[in-house]
Amino acid sequence: MVGIKDVARQAGVSVGTVSNVINHPQMVAEDTRDRVLAVIERLGYVRSETARQLRAGRSRIIALLVLDMANPFFVDVASGAERAARETGLGVMLCNSAQNPRDEADYLSLFSEQRVRGVLVTPADTTGANLENFRRHGIPFVFVDRVVPSAEGCSVSVDDITGGTLAVRHLLECGHRRVTYISGPMHLAQCQDRRTGALRALEEAGLPVDRLTHVEAERLDVAAGRDAGARLLGMSPRPTAVFCANDLLALGVLQTLYGAGVRIPEDMALVGYDDIEFASAAAVPLTSVRQPAFRMGRTAAELLIAETGETTAATHHHERIVLQPELVVRESSLARPRG
Repeated sequence: MVGIKDVARQAGVSVGTVSNVINHPQMVAEDTRDRVLAVIERLGYVRSETARQLRAGRSRIIALLVLDMANPFFVDVASGAERAARETGLGVMLCNSAQNPRDEADYLSLFSEQRVRGVLVTPADTTGANLENFRRHGIPFVFVDRVVPSAEGCSVSVDDITGGTLAVRHLLECGHRRVTYISGPMHLAQCQDRRTGALRALEEAGLPVDRLTHVEAERLDVAAGRDAGARLLGMSPRPTAVFCANDLLALGVLQTLYGAGVRIPEDMALVGYDDIEFASAAAVPLTSVRQPAFRMGRTAAELLIAETGETTAATHHHERIVLQPELVVRESSLARPRG
């Protein structure tokens, strides 16, 4: 590998002059600068970013650790974060914890070894222990989508209670009185908050909260949605409407019901959450609560960049930004219950 000493020797200058040409070109005479650049191009020299990071104490890379890269929601979050990073000359390293706290801990260890500038994280460990261990490395982090109340840090999330209210209020306005909420694991704050919002919609309508039944899925993916759909088929009486904690669950439910001859929305209305791209492209276009995923990622990256740009931690004040969801109505919920 060609090194900076090779460039200096070929150009007949000192190593310091080559360094100035790369990092402070205005400090070098034009003819010397041109000679050094010509040698750099001829030899194919690329400066060592690792060495530069060791000298500077931080890199130009932001790490983004998400729960599930198979979920298009997180792809949109990553796109927003990348846009903000590129505008300031930074790059994004994207990693997937697969909702596993042990994998999350391994990645956080890697980030500290690589001396990343900062970390955007949707935490898999809801206790906050992984991040408390990571904090000792002095690398800032910002929560995205999911917040750990016990851990200090900036965060960008969505008002999931309002989101749950929007979903079930819509179903009630369509005339439904037997609604089932299909959630992921209820230790997740988002699943709890979306259920709280659903119950709020019932209370607003003057209806008893037992009109909402609950099916808890093991995961927040399509396969878990198919399993939950099978459980719906075994209910007696069946609900006339279903609200799912995310769109992947809703798409799995839709597959099972469609295969069993249950018509959506005539026999059972269906509402998802996230409004991923596939929601509008489903066999029956899916009504969904839209989260501003791109904006969430971008805002979180901007908070992180601002924090890492400050000279001392004492000047930084953590911000907790809560974005508002909106309901996007499509065919899957546009029918009144039969009978």
